[in-house]
Parts: sequence; C-alpha cells; structure tokens
Amino acid sequence: MPLLIVLIGVIILIFMIVKLKMNTFVGLVITSFIVGLLLGLPLTKIAQTIETGIGGQLGHLAIIFGFGSMLGKLVSDAGGGYRIATTLINKFGRRWIQVAVILASFIIGLALFFEVGLVVVLPIIFIIARELDMPLMYLGIPMVATLNVTHAFLPSHPAPTAITDILGANLGLGILAAIPTIIIAGPVYNWVLQKVYPRVYRKNIDISVLGEYKEFKLEKTPKFGISVLTAMMPVILIAVATICSFIFPKNNPVNEFIQFIGAPDLAMLLSLIFAIFTMGLWRNKKMEEISTALADSIKQISVMLLIIGGGGAFKQVLVDGGISKYISGLFAQTSISPILAAWLITALLRMSLGSSTVAAMTAAGLVVPMAHQFGGNSIMATLMVLAIGAGSVFCGHVNDAGFWMIKEYFGLSLKETLLSWTTLTSVLALAGLGAVYAISLFV
Repeated sequence: MPLLIVLIGVIILIFMIVKLKMNTFVGLVITSFIVGLLLGLPLTKIAQTIETGIGGQLGHLAIIFGFGSMLGKLVSDAGGGYRIATTLINKFGRRWIQVAVILASFIIGLALFFEVGLVVVLPIIFIIARELDMPLMYLGIPMVATLNVTHAFLPSHPAPTAITDILGANLGLGILAAIPTIIIAGPVYNWVLQKVYPRVYRKNIDISVLGEYKEFKLEKTPKFGISVLTAMMPVILIAVATICSFIFPKNNPVNEFIQFIGAPDLAMLLSLIFAIFTMGLWRNKKMEEISTALADSIKQISVMLLIIGGGGAFKQVLVDGGISKYISGLFAQTSISPILAAWLITALLRMSLGSSTVAAMTAAGLVVPMAHQFGGNSIMATLMVLAIGAGSVFCGHVNDAGFWMIKEYFGLSLKETLLSWTTLTSVLALAGLGAVYAISLFV
C-alpha cells in the first residue's frame, strides 16, 4: 500500500507537470500535501513537514548552488570558457578533437550547470565543426556526455552536493566514476551511433536557435591558465581537503584548517572571491558591473532553487510518512546490493519525473536508512551517492528539459532525439553504475 501511494503521487505530479503544464515547484508542493494526507500524516504536521523539507534542503544547498552560478557567470562573461575550449581544440588538432572537446567540456562543466554549459560550449563546437567540415553531432556527443557526467557526479552541482549531505558521505570519489563513464558514453557511444544511425550526423545544422550569444576575440579573453584555475578552484579545494583527510590525523591543526577551507560552502565562497578578481577586477571591470552580473546569475537559477526546495519537501513527506523505511526494508529482504538499489530507485524516479535533480534528492531520502546502516561518511554511503548520480541521468525523454534543448540545438526530429539522446543518457547511466561497481572492488 505505501508504494501504491507513492505511485499515485508520482502520477499526479507527472500529470500536473506534463499535461496541465503546472509550474514544477507548485506541482511538487501540491503533490507533497496529497501524499502526506494519503500516508496518514497528522493534518497539523503536514505543512510543518513540507517547510522542514524545503528549509533543510535549501539551507545548505542554496549557498553552493548560488555561488556556483555566480562563478559560472563570471567565467562565461569574461570569455574564460571560450579561451579554455579554443585553446584545447587548437592544441589537440583534428585527430584528437574529441579528446579536446571532452577536456574543454569537463573543465567548463565543473563551473557551469548542464544547460548553461551547453549554451556556452555549443557555439564554439559549431564553429570548429564547420571549420573542420565535421558533423555537429560528432563533437556534440562527447560534449553533452561530459557535461552530463559532471552534473551527475561532481560538485558544485546540486544533486551530488545535496545527496552527499543527505547520506553523510564524501565527495572525493566522483572523479574516479566520471572518467570511465565519459569514455564509454562519449567516444565509444559516438562511434557506435555513427555506425548504426548515421542520419543524425549531418553537417547543415543551423545554430540560430541559440539566439544571440556573445562573441569574443581570443586575444581579449583571459589567459588559458587563469581561466582553468578559476573554473576548477572549487573542485581543487574540495579534492585537496578530501585527500588530506586520509593523510593527516583528524585533530591535526593543519588538517583542520585544510578541511575548513575545503568545506563545500567555504570552497565555493573562496572560489567566487578569486573569480571576482581574475574574471572581473583584474580585467578592468567595475565592481558595479560585476555585482550586476552576480545578481543576474541568481535570477537565472531562482526557479531551479524553488524546484530543489520542492524536491526536498516531497522527500521529507516520504521520509516522515515511513516510505523510506518501507522501501529500505523491502530491499533489505532481497539480495540486491545497496548500490544497485540506490541506482534502480533513482532511475525509476528519473524516468517518471524528468528532473535528474528531483529524482536524485527524492531517491536519497528513500535510501537514507540503508546508507546509515554502514555509518556516516562510509565508503558504502559514498558509493551509493555515485550510484544515485548515475541513475539520475537515466533515459532522458520528453519530460526532460535537456531532451528538448538537444532536439532544437542539434536540429533533430523527435524520433532522432529519442534514438540518440535518450539512448545516450541510458548508456551513460549504465556506464556510471558499472564504474561504481568497479570502484567498489578497490576501496
């Protein structure tokens, strides 16, 4: 019966979002009230549960998400993303062009969210494809695969950051899962798709769908080194803190300081301050202009923040209603590993809801008891975070905003998008799951 209630709630949410075109945040809150009633939560506590879910989710995540968006805006507006992409492509040449695209997308994807990264990188990829007389899809596949992987596995992206906090895990192993996943879902999948479905590899693609975008003269953009350092600063700080946590004793003063500056919140703040200088003040921009750009970046993510809060509300209703314990109990009675259980739950939610962030956060709430069985900050909890990340990108289709972006940007028909993009996200999720299992053999 509890699972039937969850199914009813998911169906109601899908109906409101897909059929009624309801705002996603409003739909999540309405669904949270309905599911809370069906689960038998006391009437006086449902609103409190929803408030707790929204506040608990945004209290930690808003800082990282907000600072991450500001950082990405500064890097993008200064031409840092353009410099990173064009430099790598020029260095690697035609033969290794996919590797260059992957590296450029990876670096840019660390600082920018998927949709923003796509808009930043795609015009550059289009120019390179035209100059080298290559199909846009040939360079687009490794690009979108890489941006998707960074979105699923690495900070400061909302889903991996949020679910790491929910499960009490560690962010340090994300890069180990990301690398093999990118290789399989990028160049390998690209080669297979070109063999079995060559019609999507066309050269006459019209990029005008992107609208107006800022053009840069390379000599007026930031240098390659400082652009890379600025974009990667949050990951560098967090990675250093993770490594040092295994090297130094916990009570070591040096380690305590490193853990302090490597905490995601402070790492993002320090990176943003660094970017204000490298992408702003040192380039003769006035602080007023920089502040305007930072404010604009927050406006762009305001709706996403509400959606994340709504996902937290839905998650909290499921937790307080006993669903997470019920589902974890079901999986505890089976031979399914916690890693596979986390992936399956997230993949099913992703297929149903479309949003990878909502799917990941909802799944995190469901598997919390399983993760806590292994203790906080355990290797198993970390592997479950990565499995959730992999499952959160599974089978992107018509209820996913990314699906429609890819369709329009690459000039594909609905059928072509289903056979290329939906297949790609499925391959990516399965490859990510395989990478997580491979990591589990060595840690």
